[in-house]
Amino acid sequence: MSELVTGEAVALELRPARLPSRVLAVLLDLLVAVAVYVAVTVVVAAATASLDEAAQTALAIATFLLVLVGGPIAVETLSHGRSLGKMACGLRVVRDDGGPIRFRHALVRGAVGVVEILMTFGVIACIASLVSARGRRLGDVFAGTLVVRERVPAGPTAFVPPPPPWLAGRFSALDLSAVPEGLWLAIRQYLTRMQQLDPQVGWGMAERLASDLASRTGTPAPAGVPPAMYLAAVLQERQTREARHVFGKSPAVERAADGGDALSGAPGFSPPQPPTAPPPSYPAGARPGSSAYGTGGHPETPAPGTAGTARPSTGFVPPA
Repeated sequence: MSELVTGEAVALELRPARLPSRVLAVLLDLLVAVAVYVAVTVVVAAATASLDEAAQTALAIATFLLVLVGGPIAVETLSHGRSLGKMACGLRVVRDDGGPIRFRHALVRGAVGVVEILMTFGVIACIASLVSARGRRLGDVFAGTLVVRERVPAGPTAFVPPPPPWLAGRFSALDLSAVPEGLWLAIRQYLTRMQQLDPQVGWGMAERLASDLASRTGTPAPAGVPPAMYLAAVLQERQTREARHVFGKSPAVERAADGGDALSGAPGFSPPQPPTAPPPSYPAGARPGSSAYGTGGHPETPAPGTAGTARPSTGFVPPA
């Protein structure tokens, strides 16, 4: 399996699309675009029959640019890399680091595609894809993008460590509608592979992902909560909402949302350490005693020598 490796040395399980599937997706897109172009051209020609030849030529060029060039660019931008043909073939355009594309990526791909696909009937694009190790055409090279397969054979699911029970349900009011699928994928890949990273690199990546997630939700991470715990808690909240949407409010879903039996005995992980170990920061009411999560644990953790009810441990130890 071919993997993408980000700048933080995280391997993403994204399979580059092969040439046959890409050709089929492009043909489907071209059929739709040409059909729309012909319909628009007929309408414009009928509406501008009284204009002179120069005006009709200008409108014909404008129609070509808007429909056959601007149309695919707009579709890829709004759908985050999934045109009609790519959706039918299970493909998606992503950045080199696995993230979702933006307007500038779609613009470069569309502009170069006019030459290598429309003007040369796809000959240049096919040659470039065959030469490239990851099947990239010239538009992908200049835009820094890659076409990957979204529908892949099912395999063993990597375990995502759960957050501490005291964080479960804390983000139930968070608005997750603006978070793109590419960011969820990056968060999940990070949480499942964080133990394989260098501690300082892992900490820096967790901070960047947490900052990006906070900017999308409009709510920053709570003070004193390490970024890895924040990412795990928000990801669990998304999974809980999806389970409620599919299965309704079943007792098992409610227990998972409240951090109940579903977390007991679950294997956890140790978050990466920051480059410099700052003094521990505790939420309001927290005591700097030992807990199942190390320093900066649950706010209600009793002090040493004080009787209290033991909480389930996930092995999720914040940085010292």
